[in-house]
Amino acid sequence: MTRLVRTDHDRFVGLLVGPAEPELTCEECFEQLDRYVDLAAARADIDAAVPGMRAHLEGCPACREDHESLALFVAGAAAVSSPGLRS
Repeated sequence: MTRLVRTDHDRFVGLLVGPAEPELTCEECFEQLDRYVDLAAARADIDAAVPGMRAHLEGCPACREDHESLALFVAGAAAVSSPGLRS
């Protein structure tokens, strides 16, 4: 079985031609970002719940940065509120 590896060239071409699947706009992404991060933290099927978000985040550096910041914040908040971490 051959495993395909996405090269930098493939990524660049993908960014130029855009995603094959539907993609959200930046405005739609911003409106759905909290929900998307919460669903991801709950290990839900985020691609089914918010179609087009993954494609948008892969192609939009600004929205991807917002997503990463929010996801880190939510993960940190969950760690702090976890009963196993309190002293």
